[in-house]
Formats: sequence, structure tokens, C-alpha cells
Amino acid sequence: MELTGKTIGVAMSGSFCTYENAFQELQKLVEAGAKVQTIFSEAAQTIDSRFGKAEEFVRRAEILTGRTPMLTIAEAEPIGPKSLLDLLIILPCTGNTIAKLANGITDTPVLMAAKAHLRNEKPLLLSISTNDALGMNMRNIGLLLNAKHVYFVPFGQDNPEKKPNSMIAHTELLCEAAEAALDGKQYQPILQ
Repeated sequence: MELTGKTIGVAMSGSFCTYENAFQELQKLVEAGAKVQTIFSEAAQTIDSRFGKAEEFVRRAEILTGRTPMLTIAEAEPIGPKSLLDLLIILPCTGNTIAKLANGITDTPVLMAAKAHLRNEKPLLLSISTNDALGMNMRNIGLLLNAKHVYFVPFGQDNPEKKPNSMIAHTELLCEAAEAALDGKQYQPILQ
């Protein structure tokens, strides 16, 4: 399935070290002809880090997509009843977001977007970035791997010697994983 003409939500949580790659993939989605709506968690829209200022990330997303980012739970909630998206991607999807999503917690704009979108039985694509994927969060990842309409960008360990529990998505495969998710399939191999 092609991405041209598809309305894709890109929900950004707070793994700031992955933002440069995330914005490259956001650009690819736009270039592929998708209509992209960004959603920012509170952390993503308020925390400045050594990787950049939150305000600049929000502005960059708006310039890139031509759409005002959703910044509140109230702005994200209509995604469900109005069926606003064909696909929602959480990019990056932190361990905190994974844990809350797996346990039905909806306390950020990103999680509200996911809950609202899944009520329509449409695909949710996760691009994980977490230091505890092979630790405490493995259980939550396992739950999401078995959840209907939830797909993953292929992922693997990013630094097994210094961070043995850490895993990160291969974001360069995001467009291919998005196309597969829109077809109701998990892009393979999931572990790389």
C-alpha cells in the first residue's frame, strides 16, 4: 500500500536522542505524499535537552507538515470519534509510553491519540526507543506484540555492551513498516 493521500498521525514522546532520525522519517512521510498530523506529549513539548529546545521541535514539525501540532489531550481526543487518521505512529515510543499503553493508561496527548485511534480498529505503529526493553518493559512489549492493530517498526539492541537492556527501532524502515501496517501486516523481520 502506498502512503500517498493517507492521513498519518505522528505522535512524539520524549526520547530526545532519537529526534534527528525521527524528523528525517517525518520528512520522508511528507515526501511520500502522506498528510501528516503531529501530536506531542507534554514532555516532548516542554523539556529542553542537550538535543534541542522543545519549542523548536514543535515549530519544526509544524513547518514540515504544514499543520499545527496537537498539544493537549482535548485536541487528541477527536481522533477517535471523527476517525481523523488512517495510521498513527508513535515515533519515538519511550518505555514510559510503552508501559502506559500496555496497561491502558491515557494521561498524555500521545496516549489519548493512541486510545482514540485504536477504538476505530485502525493500525498503530510503534517505533520503540527504551533503555529497559529487555528488562522491566519486556513484559509490556510482549503485551503489545499480541495486541490487535498494534505493529512495530523493526527493532534491536543499540548498544549491547554498555546498555544491555536497551533497544531501539530501525527508523530507516519506518515507511515500509507503515505500508505493511496499513495492509494489516507486521513488517518482517521484527527483530534485527
